[in-house]
Formats: sequence, C-alpha cells, structure tokens
Amino acid sequence: MEIARAAARLFVTRGLRATRAEDIAQAAGIAPRTFYRYFATKEEAVSPLYAAGAERWQQAVREAPAGLSVPQALEHAVRHTLTPGAGVSAASWEWVRTLIRLADAHPAVRKVWAEVWLASERTLADVLVERADNVAEEGVVGESAGSGARVAGEGAGSGESVVGEGAGSGESVVGEGAGSGERDSGGDGASVDFRFAAAVASAAVRVAVGEWAATDAPPDGPEGPVSLALRNLAALRDFPWEPR
Repeated sequence: MEIARAAARLFVTRGLRATRAEDIAQAAGIAPRTFYRYFATKEEAVSPLYAAGAERWQQAVREAPAGLSVPQALEHAVRHTLTPGAGVSAASWEWVRTLIRLADAHPAVRKVWAEVWLASERTLADVLVERADNVAEEGVVGESAGSGARVAGEGAGSGESVVGEGAGSGESVVGEGAGSGERDSGGDGASVDFRFAAAVASAAVRVAVGEWAATDAPPDGPEGPVSLALRNLAALRDFPWEPR
C-alpha cells in the first residue's frame, strides 16, 4: 500500500506524465525491480487504493445484519462505507476525490479504475449468493421448528428504508429456484441474476462517488456520496434484486 500512496502523491504533485515508475520506487523506498514485481505499469501502482474502497463496500454488504433484504443490506453498506468517519475519514475523502479525478483525466488510470470495479462486481455477486444461501438455510430451520417466519419477512418489511420497498412486503430474500439450491450458473459461480444485481448495485455506488468527485461538494450533506448513492438505489426500488 505504501507504493500506491507514493504513486498517488507523485501523480498529484508532479503530474502523471512527469512521474516515472523509478520515481515511485524511490519515493516508496524500494528498488525499481521490486516495483515491477508488483506492477506492470506506473498507472497500476494506484490500483490498491481503488481496490481498498471496493473491498470495504463488499465487506459491508457481507456483514450487514442477516435479517435485511438485499436492498436494505445495500443501503446499510452504503451508509457504513461512504459516511465520512465511518468507512473513510473526512480527510481521506479528499484523496478519494483526487484519485477519481485522476481516473477521469487519464485513460490509462481509468482502465485501472474500471478493472477494479469489474473485479468488485464479481466478488459482490458471490457475497449476494452467500447471503441468499444463509437466508435459505435459516428459513428451512425456521420452518422445521414450526415458526413459519421468514428471516427477511414481515418484520423487516415494516421498517423498510427508502430502498427497501423494492423487495416487496412478505417476500423472502431469495426466489424459489435459489431457495431450492438452484444457481443456473453453469459451473461458473454466481448465477446471471446475482451477477446482474451486483453490477447494478455497484453502478449505483460508482456513479454516485464519481458524480460527487466531479464537484467541490463536501463528502457529507445532500450532495455527498452517501446521499447520492442512496438516491440512486431509491431509483432502483422496483429492480428485481432476488433471483427470478
């Protein structure tokens, strides 16, 4: 991560074109050959910084309370990850803005940014599968105990947030096919439905952060990343987050 921070500092202070991989290596206190052991190009050196934010987002979705529906879990993750002082300090958000602007200004860095988000979408799809499997297993246990209650059923529905309504009242987090163990993945991990849902959720967050970074708005408030991401998710309240 120190290499990534050194690269970001040099890109901002010197400019991308004026910065060589050897300069980054020197700033990070390593030999040039060590730099190339980890990165093929100087632009790739900032990829760990982009990846760190994506990983926090995935982890927040994974650790969201089990009783939440998919849209509620996504909202929970947005608040946990994008609120200044929660996932990233307020001061660090200015670095986030700088890194995103760097990607907008330079195609080679934009490629790195896009690759990180593509990998993040794939991981998020697996996270959604994990949540669905957990809900399905707990639902089976609940039925055998005679409770008849769904894990993400009416209790969560009565306290739905702005994006919670998309799941519909009384619906379980997973569809009938997924609940019976079907994934329709062709042996390729998460199903098309889960991959599509992950791509849509990731786009809602990515666009929000990018929209904020293009302005001078503070990281909190009505034009901050949290508000913009929640607004994007709210616009998707009718999206079929569960497998069809």
